[in-house]
Amino acid sequence: MSVKEFTVPMALTDLVPVILFLTGNLLIWSGHRHRMSRPSKVIYLFGVVLIVAAGFLKALYKLLYAAGAGDFEWMNRQFFTNQSVGFLLAGIGLTFPETDEEKEKGTFAVIPTMALVGLTIIGELLMYISLCRYALKMKKAAAAVLLGVSFILSLCMGYLSSRDFSGSAINWIAQAVNIFAQGTFCGAAYVIKKASKKSGA
Repeated sequence: MSVKEFTVPMALTDLVPVILFLTGNLLIWSGHRHRMSRPSKVIYLFGVVLIVAAGFLKALYKLLYAAGAGDFEWMNRQFFTNQSVGFLLAGIGLTFPETDEEKEKGTFAVIPTMALVGLTIIGELLMYISLCRYALKMKKAAAAVLLGVSFILSLCMGYLSSRDFSGSAINWIAQAVNIFAQGTFCGAAYVIKKASKKSGA
């Protein structure tokens, strides 16, 4: 078993993108939920909860390992599966959000790694396209640009996730990329929420 170069500061830093992602989705939820049907709400929320729980457990795994409490590998192994399924569900929830009223207006899984990569990309793509369309509808190009940057950085994270994460350097690089990815997502969510509040849409 290889020794992992995890530290307490690294583990705590790993929580930052989780908090940013959660914050961004709370902003999206507060400004967007009135446009969503009940099934879409359930699917979207379940997806977000899966993603946040997966990220939290992975950060907790690093923290416990760094503190010498043990190597709870299941907390690390669950991450990719739960995050992938979570992004797919959140993406589906945002892709088909309209209530009947909106439509009238016209408005631990045994899954191969590459399949999980595919689920993550599809889910994120659905999620980001849906939010970009909404941002452009609200005439907020800045939010669409931020979402584009966030999506590109998320793809970079997908590549980094395929690397060996036992070393310290790769963890810090991945955390920096993830913080910027979720920071730009959170910024876009704030712009969309603010515009939605002003327009009452």
